[in-house]
Amino acid sequence: MQLRVPDPRYTASNRAGSNFVLAVKLVFGFVVVMWSVFLFEQLLQIDLSQFGLRPRSASGLLGLVTTPLLHGNLAHILSNSLPLFIGGVAMLFLYPNSSARALPMIYVGSAALAWLFARPSIHIGASGLVYGLLAFVFVSGMIRRDLRSVGVALMIFFFYGSMIWGVLPLQRSTSWELHISGLAIGVLLAVFYRSWDHPPMQRYDWEDEPLDEDLADEDPPWRRDRIL
Repeated sequence: MQLRVPDPRYTASNRAGSNFVLAVKLVFGFVVVMWSVFLFEQLLQIDLSQFGLRPRSASGLLGLVTTPLLHGNLAHILSNSLPLFIGGVAMLFLYPNSSARALPMIYVGSAALAWLFARPSIHIGASGLVYGLLAFVFVSGMIRRDLRSVGVALMIFFFYGSMIWGVLPLQRSTSWELHISGLAIGVLLAVFYRSWDHPPMQRYDWEDEPLDEDLADEDPPWRRDRIL
């Protein structure tokens, strides 16, 4: 697989740096909101899981918005926070234009798809969003084949590749339905937006050199000595 190299004048520019800082601020802000909801529950000793996703229930449609914000316990929210932050920052920084469209679809779509086929229970947690973000970043890197995107995709695989087992119905207490829904939507959107957000590639001097017209008119060496 031949990898293209992004132009360092672009990747090291002030604009790229500003985009990265903005991505960090936006995702960190969402994580803060997520933790604020959790701490609100703990401090007031209330349970907001009743507002989670209820498959095939009209009242459960509220979960399309609330599901990623609700978590059952400290271990649950801790397990989602770091991959959400890493995947969200990577997606917003590397693919800002497609992210503006893909992120809302991953957020709502992962819960919407689970609403159609998931077990009749209450589903909560940001894991569907996490799987969608990581799948989008990983698949985008693999199909775009520029050095920066592939590097981030491999980092995602190295740290979170084992999460693929989460799409299997191995534990009743885990919403594998949200996991597989987020994964599927992330992959589909990565393919759909594969032609977006390509950074300018580095060009070498020899690529811009004009072809010598005298040499262009000559027969190539493998033809000069042929007798027909």
